[in-house]
Order: sequence, then C-alpha cells, then structure tokens
Amino acid sequence: MKVLQRLALALGMAALSASPALAADADPDTLRVALLPDENAATVIKNNRPLEEYLEQRLGKEVELVVTTDYSSMIEAMRFGRLELAYFGPLSYTLAKSKADIEPFAALMKDGETTYRAVVIGNTAAGVTSMDAIRGKQVAFGDVASTSSHLIPKAMMEKAGLAAGSAYQEHFVGAHDAVAMAVQNGNAQAGGLSEPIFRAMVDRGLVKKDAVTLIATSTPFPQYPWTMRSDLAPQLKDRIRAAFYELKDPAVLKPFKADGFAAIDDGAYDVVRELASLLKLDLTR
Repeated sequence: MKVLQRLALALGMAALSASPALAADADPDTLRVALLPDENAATVIKNNRPLEEYLEQRLGKEVELVVTTDYSSMIEAMRFGRLELAYFGPLSYTLAKSKADIEPFAALMKDGETTYRAVVIGNTAAGVTSMDAIRGKQVAFGDVASTSSHLIPKAMMEKAGLAAGSAYQEHFVGAHDAVAMAVQNGNAQAGGLSEPIFRAMVDRGLVKKDAVTLIATSTPFPQYPWTMRSDLAPQLKDRIRAAFYELKDPAVLKPFKADGFAAIDDGAYDVVRELASLLKLDLTR
C-alpha cells in the first residue's frame, strides 16, 4: 500500500469508526493492524515497516498499518470491527475490552519480563522531591487512557493521600515525553510516565538528572498487549499467535524496545481494572 494511502487510512479511522459495522470477515485478505498513537502517524508507520513486511511474509496476507488520532478513536475502531489486530496500552486495552469482542494474545517482553513500571517525577528546583511536596502543585499526565502516564501514577498519589483536584491540579499533555519535558521546564512541578521511557530520555540527555527528581517507582504491571478480533478464523488466530511468539528479528522489535512477545491472557489485566476501580474510573464509558 502506498504511503499516501496509509496516511489517509490513519487519518480517517476516527470517522470510519463512527459508521455502522458491517459483517466482519473471519479470514480477510488484508489485516488492518493498529499501533499506538504515541507519535506522528507517518513516523510510527515508517518505523514499523519491518513489522508490516514480517507479518505479510508469515501470514501470506496484505497488512495495512493504522495509526488513529488518539486512544479513544483506536478503541472505537476496534469496537466497530475496523481492525483485525491492535497494540494497546494496558488501560486502553481494558477500555476496549469492555466495548469490543477482542482478546489479548501477546505482551511485550523485555529482559525476560512481561511487566513494567511507572514513575512519579518532580521538578528539583521547585523543591518537589517527595510525594508530600506535590501537594498544591501542577501535575502533568499523558493521555487520559494511558496506564503508565495516568492510571498508575495517579493511583500512587492517591495511596499517598493526594487526590486530584483537591491536593493538586492535573493536566493532560498527551504523551510520556511531553510529561517529562513539562516537569523539567517547570510548566508542571510533578508528573507521571513510563519508567522505560523516562530512563531512555535521561540516557539520551533529553532529561537532565539535576533538573528532575525520581520521586517514586510503581510495582510491576502487565506490559502492553497485542490483541485480535475474537471472531477471526481459528486457524488464522493460531498463525498470528505463532508469528508473534516466534518473532526474533531485531529490526521488527526495535520500535517496541522489546526482546520479543510472550503469551498473555485477559486475567493478567485484572490489576489494571482494580486500579481503575480505586480511582472510580468507569471502563464501560
């Protein structure tokens, strides 16, 4: 598929998802594969060209990479059967699962683990070097449907006696890197994001160690899941699982910062649902 066609599909998914769903093909000639809208659509698609080529070779089908405008439109596209495969964050997966007939089958694996952590960070110059120092400050989160740049850090603050709206003012800045930069630049005095992304930004020099304090690190949570439509043909589902479990190509894995993908099921995300309940988030909306 041409680049312009890919971009048109990516930009049009939100509108398509609002249309009535047609009967979905259980064994389609083309698989529409959605990736996280964490960066510019063209960049995500370009970086994942090796994944597209790998899946086409392994599955013998055309693959269309899709990047929606945000998490919500991605969830709606899955709900209306406009996607066959989708890579979600843990929270956006539980939101999608409450609306769509989908199933997780593989989770990102790094250093032999299918879990990851979130962090709460503070602006050092503003004196935000502890949880209690967040009180009365401005706090940055990423996307409202993000697990590690919203759900987990907010729950960490809640457990420390800090409730959004009363103990601090929350702001959603869209992405993990935007959270780190907002805190470093003082536009927010604290924030929450994925630990791997935070550490990568520190290693690359994008975040200065003397400007940002790592306040707290969460307990482990299940990694980002690959999901598929539950009504796909059983043989196709088996081939898709095998393609991900046997994936070793560094070029395909590089954009995910992963060593591979391992089997996972819906029960692994109950811990995410428990956090959502703690924060009184309605996953069915």
